[in-house]
Amino acid sequence: MDQGLLYCQAAEWIQDTDGSWFAMTRKQSDKTQLRIQPTDRDFSIQVSTDRRSFTAGEPLELRCTIEAQNVPERFFSVSWVFSSSPVAVVGPSAVPVLGPDYVAREAAGHMTVRKESANVHLLKLQHLRPEDTGKYICRVTEREKTPTGDFIDRSKRSRNVQITVQPLKSNITVSLSSNSSDVIEGDVIHFSCSVYTTTGPLSVVWQWTDKLATGPGLEVATIDRDGTVWHSASYRERSSYGEIRVEKVRADTFSLSLYNALPGDEGQYSCTATEWLQAGTEPELTWGKIGEGSATKTVTVKTVESSFMVSASSRTPSVTFGDSFDLLCLVKPRHNPRVPTSVTWRFMPAGSEAGDEDDGEFKDLVTFTREGTLQWGEQLLGLGTRTTVDRSHSNTNFRLSVTRAGRREAGKYQCSAVLWRKNYDNSWSKVANRTSNLLGISVLQPESKLRVLKTNQSQVYLEDSRVRINCSVSSQTSQESQHAVLWYVRRATGSEADELLLRIERSGAFEYGAYADEERLRRRVQAERLSPRLYVLTMNRAENSDSGTYYCLVEEWLSDPDGAWYRLSRESSGFTQVLVRQPEIRLQVEELESNVTVEESASIRLGCSIPSQSSRESRFSVSWYVEHSDDEDNEPGDEERECVFSIGHDAVFGNGNCSPREEPGPNSRLQFERTTSDQYSLTIQGARPTDAGRYYCHVEEWLLNPRKAWYRLATNNSGFTIVNVIQQVSTLQSVVCSNYSLFYFVFFYPFPIFGILLIAVLLVRFKSRSNSKSQEGKNGAPLLWIKEPHLSYSPTCLDPPALSLHPGSVD
Repeated sequence: MDQGLLYCQAAEWIQDTDGSWFAMTRKQSDKTQLRIQPTDRDFSIQVSTDRRSFTAGEPLELRCTIEAQNVPERFFSVSWVFSSSPVAVVGPSAVPVLGPDYVAREAAGHMTVRKESANVHLLKLQHLRPEDTGKYICRVTEREKTPTGDFIDRSKRSRNVQITVQPLKSNITVSLSSNSSDVIEGDVIHFSCSVYTTTGPLSVVWQWTDKLATGPGLEVATIDRDGTVWHSASYRERSSYGEIRVEKVRADTFSLSLYNALPGDEGQYSCTATEWLQAGTEPELTWGKIGEGSATKTVTVKTVESSFMVSASSRTPSVTFGDSFDLLCLVKPRHNPRVPTSVTWRFMPAGSEAGDEDDGEFKDLVTFTREGTLQWGEQLLGLGTRTTVDRSHSNTNFRLSVTRAGRREAGKYQCSAVLWRKNYDNSWSKVANRTSNLLGISVLQPESKLRVLKTNQSQVYLEDSRVRINCSVSSQTSQESQHAVLWYVRRATGSEADELLLRIERSGAFEYGAYADEERLRRRVQAERLSPRLYVLTMNRAENSDSGTYYCLVEEWLSDPDGAWYRLSRESSGFTQVLVRQPEIRLQVEELESNVTVEESASIRLGCSIPSQSSRESRFSVSWYVEHSDDEDNEPGDEERECVFSIGHDAVFGNGNCSPREEPGPNSRLQFERTTSDQYSLTIQGARPTDAGRYYCHVEEWLLNPRKAWYRLATNNSGFTIVNVIQQVSTLQSVVCSNYSLFYFVFFYPFPIFGILLIAVLLVRFKSRSNSKSQEGKNGAPLLWIKEPHLSYSPTCLDPPALSLHPGSVD
């Protein structure tokens, strides 16, 4: 029941000039006492217990009492709560619903929740534990039905009841010892756990955590109070092979042994001993934990791979073809039967780093397996016939030997070792993989002793001759050496690069260079091997274009141990300068000068004599020129030159070096004649005044080169022949001879008439003389004898008729 005093207070407020309010007066009414009587629907809660401090193992009883009217007729629900965690809920039907943490406890009979009466509820905990220390409350909820048919829940909670549970007093102490804090992999780890000052039975739990104790503990094994050993799931299989052994040596001494220690066994081992006390009576005997102690020991397992090292070495990183070399692979530590090693020699050929992907990787040569057998890989050195391997008795040194090394053995070598561990189930697992340093082995070609004769010389040949050039090898590296010879020429005109003329392979095959095709030398060039060290280049029918500097380049080839031929060295010979010249110019033309004077219409004969020529095969092109002089005051050389006649070296008229003004033909005044191979003449018939001038012949000497092409070798001029043509004057003879009718009238018809007249005169005179003969005789006068005059004439009218009187004729 609640009671109190009620009164009313009034105040008068006035507003100030600044707008604020303040109370002027206050009055209070009379006080009236108020008393409220409780209704029949109200309830209260009270939790009671005998005491609040307990010892572990003792029982706890808590009762929740509901104070209300007509409790049996009302619906109450009671909830037990421990430290905000639900313990149990008992509804109006008195059926308890347990919290998740208390189900097992209630099933074991260590907890009771029931309704003792209509308004009293009981919570009983048997065998209190130290973790039961905390605050307990009782919460009651009533569900009431309103006149409208709705339900209203009203809840109340009790005050906190603080319960303290003290653990049982125990003086248990635990100590842990081991055979060694540093254990080598494969050895035994042994722990001994001793427990002191105990009164009850003991149980021991062995646990492992990592070395830094950063992760959760892992249970290894448990020894119950009766000495039964239980292994955890993580170690059960290993213990089945005898690798882990847990024992109760004495009542207070326990041991843990781990055989064939593994790297994973490294860490902190703890031995936790629990002292138990039996409580209760039959048939509800229970065990209570009265004390617990633990000790920890850290063990380090030195792994084999921590000292696992592989190194490779060689005393001969560089060898010559045909030599031998050894590679040594050193593996540490020493051989352990439980931790053996497998060693593999690997190889990558030289020059494969920048090649194809398949060639740029290491390939296995040979492997020493962990069982001690030998297994060859996919890559074989020297076709597998020149490679040997062995290892020492301690299995720490693995040697790879190669005899008669060749090009295929050059490259990078590497030793790879794998460390294996034999597990407790006799299976093998790979522990570590180590790779040695790289060993670069260079297989060098032998030092070349090739020497080629380097004598420089010059040779001069005439065209169409045979040119021979020698290439001599003075020394070579081996008697089995073979040579390839390349003939080069450096053109006389000066080319940027030397031209390959011919290549002779070591097998004797020929290969012509571009120069041979360009100069059409395939048919004319010939290469010979006169002896194993003497080579000759012959060019037939040499040409002027063959002039140049010739030399040979000798390649020395040897066979490597794999049977493959390789070029050891190259060396060039001395230079042979070849000059192919044309025949010496010996052309001479007669240079005598002459002066010829002819009359007009006469013939002019011009000669051209060649007393000397360069070759017996020479042919000549002959041309006659004339230089006219229009002015007598002109100096020599100012004359105008005119081509008179030309005949080529092919004996074709007009094929010379000039074009005659007068065309050849039947009406031509020119008459050419070659009496001998070196005598030429030209006759100009019907000389004209315009034919006067200085005549000379121009001779060109032509030869046929080896390519059957004519070329001009030399030219020369003869001496001058000065020709003067006397022009005829107009006389009776020229006039008469120019007209045939007049000619016959003057020279033919008068003679008969004159003869007749002469005969008549003679007859008259003869008669008169006959008449006067007697008178002359008488008178003594001499007689005159008259002969017929002799008349000679030329029917061609080239010469004027001459009338000559022989002795005795009349002048």
